[in-house]
Amino acid sequence: MPYVNVRVAGTITYEQKEKIAEEISATLERVINKPKSATYITFDEVPRENWAVGGNLLGKKD
Repeated sequence: MPYVNVRVAGTITYEQKEKIAEEISATLERVINKPKSATYITFDEVPRENWAVGGNLLGKKD
């Protein structure tokens, strides 16, 4: 049973989550022969001010 956790800075729409879930499930089915029905996917939407890249917070206002 594959488990995939997708974390993003900010938010994504329901439709975007549907598309991502379909693509990930299809890839795992094609590459490792796991049926889509066995693939679990979770989405974590983290506020941008809780992410930093290169020492800089993504939500920083200039």
